[in-house]
This record gives sequence, structure tokens and C-alpha cells, in this order.
Amino acid sequence: MRDLPGPAERMGVGRVLLKDESSRFGLPSFKALGASWALYRALHAHLGTDLEPWADLADLAARLRPHLPLRAVAASDGNHGRAVAAFARHLGLGCLVFVPAGTAAARIAAIEGEGAACTVLDGGYDAAVERSAAEAEADRSGRTLLVSDTSWEGYEDVPCWVSEGYLTMFCEADEQLEALGAGQPAAVVVPVGVGALAAAAVRHYRRPGLGRLSALVGVEPVGADCVGQSMRAGERLSLASYRPSIMVGLNCETPSLVAWPLVSAGLSALVAVEDAEAEAAMRTLASEGVAAGETGAAAWAGLELLVGGPGSRARRSALGLGPEATVLVLCTEGVTDPAGYLRVVGREPAQLTAPAAGKLGAAAPEPAGPGS
Repeated sequence: MRDLPGPAERMGVGRVLLKDESSRFGLPSFKALGASWALYRALHAHLGTDLEPWADLADLAARLRPHLPLRAVAASDGNHGRAVAAFARHLGLGCLVFVPAGTAAARIAAIEGEGAACTVLDGGYDAAVERSAAEAEADRSGRTLLVSDTSWEGYEDVPCWVSEGYLTMFCEADEQLEALGAGQPAAVVVPVGVGALAAAAVRHYRRPGLGRLSALVGVEPVGADCVGQSMRAGERLSLASYRPSIMVGLNCETPSLVAWPLVSAGLSALVAVEDAEAEAAMRTLASEGVAAGETGAAAWAGLELLVGGPGSRARRSALGLGPEATVLVLCTEGVTDPAGYLRVVGREPAQLTAPAAGKLGAAAPEPAGPGS
């Protein structure tokens, strides 16, 4: 958790806290939380046997060995696929990841570096999802597990488990904010792709018995704002006109079936940001010592739009962003395309220097196994 007093003063709020997910289980994004828990639950369901007790990943891999070979299949713009591949490798599973055309070479190399095969498809994220589902369906041996973070009719359990895994972040944030004496945030700003992360935020901040409710703000790319357009239409839909952005982790055309009821009822506001605004957010965060990738900086870009420009006074009032407010912003991704980061920021991550405030409210050490 990073306390950013300079931006808070500039934005006219009491405190801005950034949940920095640039290194989780040694991977550059929060996706490891959902992928690990979903893969673990999927293994339980697939094998029909209890894998516990186990002490660490090596122990779990040993318990799985009699059931091998098994293979995980996923669709991804980069981070989810890499996370699935990493945990498949730890557990001795094979892995195949389908990615959309135009995926950065560095992201493909990172997936392959985890031992997975990576296939690039024509089309966008939805095409990769369809192909991964077809691959799993075609395996009559019953040894392929589809690990998708989006859902459709008949495929709902695994995406729910992915979203459950993301709850770890918000439980940590509660502990970190309490340690800082910050209490519950007035607003929480999260990036939105198919809606799995936003659904986790809704589950956490709209749970029964919670006192004052935080405003939940979702941020999407202009041209890939499938949740926002669905909300305006009053129904879940696929984008008729789709324009991919540099925020590749958010380049989604259709909201997740299981996430849609939660995000459509639970989000307080949605903001759509342009690529240039995400790039400006990357540079701002770099000045604070935070190496955020294009997707990771999206929520920050959304916050900047909310608090500035025409109509900001009304938006601030509606969302409770007064001078005493604490705002929690999720930075969900570190640098996954080094060449792109250098082009935008002008410096490499190792060259960044954090202001004196540094990190605050660090969470307890993570357990060795998935599903924290």
C-alpha cells in the first residue's frame, strides 16, 4: 500500500492510497490471485478428490503426481495466461494459452517463459476465449481444464473462483488501511475488463453488515467499455463497435455472465479513458516511484478525470470526494511490455525513485500455496 500525499493535495482529497499489485507471487499483476485459486478449485472438482493437507506448492505437486498428465488451457491478453501458466508449471501440469492478435512480444515471451505453449489468434479477446473453450471441449480424454476469467452460459464455476481469489486484495487493503488509521475509504477505484475484479470489489464493499458504503468507481478504455455500454443499455451485450486500447488487460467486448449482475447493481460510477490519459497516468505514477503498466495505470487515469475538468464539482459531491476523503486506487499491473513502458515514460522501472513516503501498511507475508 502506497500513501501518495502529493497527488492527494493536488486532487483536493484527504488521502490517496495506491494498492500496488506490480509483484504478486513474483508475477507482475494481481491475476495470480484469481488464477491460483481457480486452478486449485478446478483440480478439486475435476479429480473429485480432496488434495489437502499440503504445506507448500511442492507438496501439492507431489499429491497431484499420480493424477497426471493434466493440462490447463486459458485465453488471455497476457497477465491471466501467464499466471495460469506459472501455477500449472509449479504443479506439473501442461498449459496452452491463446492470445489475441497484436499481443506484445514481451507478454508472449513471458507466458512461454513459464513453460506454456502460446498460440496467437486473429481477432480480439473474445476470439481467444472461444478458441480456448473449443480446445478444452475437443479433448475427449478429460485431461484438459479450462481456466477462464470470463463466463458464459454453462461455464460459470471457474470464473466465480477467479473472482473469489481477487477478494484477497480487498481483505489485505482493509488490514492495511486500519494499520494506517485511514478507516474505510470514501471511494475505491478499480479497472474493469469483463468485470471479474469489479465483481470482487462489489462483493467486498457491498457485503451485509458493512457500515458506511464506499463509492465504487469502475474504469474502462474508450472503445472497449463493454460494461459501461451494457449498463447504459440496461442489459448485458457485446460491443457492436470495438476498438482495442493500449490497456490490453481491459480490452474486452462482452461482460462476464457471472460478474454482470454484481457490477451492474453495485458500481457507483463508470469512467472511460483514452490511451493518452492512461499514458499520462503511467508518467504520474512513475514520478511517485510506481512502475505501472498501461492496464495498471488505468484506474489512476480514471481518478484524474473524476476530480478534474468540467463537472468535477458535481462528481466529487456525488462520490463523497471531499477534503477529508480517503481514496483507494488499484494499480493492478506492473511493467509487462518494457519497450512500451520506456516509450511512454522515458525511463526504465529500475530508474524510478520513490518519494520519501514510500510504502506503508505492508500486508502480512503470503502463504506458499495458491488461494491465499
